[in-house]
Amino acid sequence: MADPDAPALGVFDRDTAVRSVGGSPSEMVFAAEVSPDWRAGRGPHGGYLAAMLLRALTETVADPVRAPRSLTIHYARAPEPGPVMIRTVTERAGRSLTTLSARMERDGSPIALALAAFSVPWSAPEISDLLAPDVAPADPVRRSGELLHPSAPHFTRHLVLQPRIGAAPFSGSTQPMDFGAWVGLAQPRAIDAMSLAFFSDALLPALFSRLTEPSVVPTVDLTVHFRASMPRSPEPDPEELCLARMSTRVVHDGFFEEDGVIWAADGTVLAQSRQLGIVLPPPSG
Repeated sequence: MADPDAPALGVFDRDTAVRSVGGSPSEMVFAAEVSPDWRAGRGPHGGYLAAMLLRALTETVADPVRAPRSLTIHYARAPEPGPVMIRTVTERAGRSLTTLSARMERDGSPIALALAAFSVPWSAPEISDLLAPDVAPADPVRRSGELLHPSAPHFTRHLVLQPRIGAAPFSGSTQPMDFGAWVGLAQPRAIDAMSLAFFSDALLPALFSRLTEPSVVPTVDLTVHFRASMPRSPEPDPEELCLARMSTRVVHDGFFEEDGVIWAADGTVLAQSRQLGIVLPPPSG
């Protein structure tokens, strides 16, 4: 029974929630519900599903000292809204590193397959050559991302997106395929690994600037490397936005890569990502 005195979950946490329904310590089963509110193109947003998978994996590890370091997801098909099951397997739990796999499915049919690594921190020099781009600071007014373009998918109403780098989408630009923006959740929420997994797939695809009409670009696979300990302060600011930059260099046979970096406002690298996507033909009619 739910605790009537527990604080109400925000939209993101509510819609990415998972519930343990069985299994063993090494093989767990979670129930979850894919919400229709995070739709992008033909199905739910890939970063939204990534956050849900990461939540199940984090609950499987159940060790706050072992933070997520790497998450790779292959998307097998786009599910309709409704219930899904997530099965996690602890492939190996060493003294410092835990390696896991996860399978999201409905009625036994795969939706997404994931591999993840969680680890304790290690002592080593702190080095970073990934400097944040010099852009105007985030605006104090939080605007929903769906206002950026009439064709913006439904999930962007949950997103704050303040563009800083790149040409306008679908403008047929000849500029490099780069897109950068301040990003956050429309409902204020402190940045953590779950939201970083979502943000890694939440910006406008960088190749949109080269296109001349809207197109659907589903994700085939997504890898996120988490590069900062969370939370970054004892009292994180739920209003904080992070700066994300995505770039594409090659589109071939309909497939494109997108490399991303997410920085905190102070220039700390929070996450790096790479994904493979497909440019689908514009819908007819």
